[in-house]
Amino acid sequence: MKNLSRRRFFEDSVMAAAAAALPVPLLAQDRKSVSPNEKLTVAIIGCGIRGKAHAKELARLADCDIAYVCDPDLDRADEVGALLSGELNRPMPKKVQDLRVILDDPSVDAVTIATPNHWHALAAIWAMQAGKDAYVEKPVSQNVDEGRRIVQTARKLGRICQTGTQNRSRGALASAIQYIHEGKLGEVKLARSIIYGGRGSIGGPVECVIPPRCDYNLWAGPAPMTKLTRPRFHYDWHWMWDTGNGDIGNSNVHSIDICRWGLGVTGLGRSVMSYGGRLGYTDVAETPNSQVGIFDFGDKTIVSETRGLKSAPFHPVIKAMWFFYGSEGIIAETGLYDPEGQLLKAFEGKSVSHFANFLDAVRSRKQEDLKAEILEGHQSSSLCHLANISYRLGQKSSLTDIQKHLGDIQVKDDVQETLDRTRHYLVDAGVDLEKTPMTLGQRLKLDGDKEQFLDNAAADALLTREYRAPFVVPKESEI
Repeated sequence: MKNLSRRRFFEDSVMAAAAAALPVPLLAQDRKSVSPNEKLTVAIIGCGIRGKAHAKELARLADCDIAYVCDPDLDRADEVGALLSGELNRPMPKKVQDLRVILDDPSVDAVTIATPNHWHALAAIWAMQAGKDAYVEKPVSQNVDEGRRIVQTARKLGRICQTGTQNRSRGALASAIQYIHEGKLGEVKLARSIIYGGRGSIGGPVECVIPPRCDYNLWAGPAPMTKLTRPRFHYDWHWMWDTGNGDIGNSNVHSIDICRWGLGVTGLGRSVMSYGGRLGYTDVAETPNSQVGIFDFGDKTIVSETRGLKSAPFHPVIKAMWFFYGSEGIIAETGLYDPEGQLLKAFEGKSVSHFANFLDAVRSRKQEDLKAEILEGHQSSSLCHLANISYRLGQKSSLTDIQKHLGDIQVKDDVQETLDRTRHYLVDAGVDLEKTPMTLGQRLKLDGDKEQFLDNAAADALLTREYRAPFVVPKESEI
């Protein structure tokens, strides 16, 4: 790539298509090993809210140099560069728009990826193919298939790949999870992921103004370069299917990951169903602002609840984003509670920097040293994708129809109670469910190990996407 004119790369479609097949600059096995005392050279890809957080976390670590910051919007790259060289007292990094400049530089040991979701997988895969290790934000993928490709790339090339689910590095939480795994909470069959928080209308449709120093072609990358009609260019990509995954993939993925961890479930389960809608207002966004996901793992169940309208707390006493229900009590956040919500025990443990953990594993070359190895990130992210697939294949339904369909589901949750709680929330928020009914998603059965649906071609089609050349996530045979 580095021998091509970058301008020509984008202007010449034939050359662009060919470039996708070019070998990466440096294969994993060709990279020099890093001695324990040697500083690592890192680059931050994506300079929005999370990119700034990456800069602050990395700047605290004396064992790394931040050589680059990268964003298609140079104004954002400038902001993170100024943050590093000013408040964080670090040298001014190089600022680039195209992440391939970083991949072409053999001095870079690792990258941290804080791009919009649709870039996560390709950026991580390209980085690992270029002989670099990768820290990739949640959700690690825009769809199920490309998450699997990240895992396969890490395995084949022996790369270190950390997921940005930072709760896995919390010592008190690890102690709580160990308590569950030791059987001290008794039988634990149900975990809930609870994300309640106001998300107002994003407005539109209006002509979206691309920031003047933003290369939209680079920003879109794997996604189509559609004409945007949202008022705000940055951040509101979360609510569009081409680039984001809604709040279940934005916020709920953290607590779904903890639910998986605590229950000890692997794979994608045996079925999924989701219902909800974009309710309470009208705007140009596509993803639901209120959504329930039911994930069936046979003898265990995860239920996620996302609420974007004003809502009463889930529990009148316990303030938490995840709940584990055992025969011997409840664990929520890092506390053990009785059924009435009385705190019985606060778990303790030493936390570590999630970024330091990543860099430690880069040195040790041991994937098992990672607190949130990419396979965990892939499976947690994929549950969010599965719920969205169910929702996208659904149809507007009356409460009576939703109740009827939920009655056929045998899981470790009172699904009718969850529906009734959701109905009350929406009515209290002023939603008329007769005029604007919820969408009842399809109940999708899975081969959770193969990561495929059973006899549902329409659902299987949503496990991946069409990519815009040359920004194509490679197939398994191409890794």
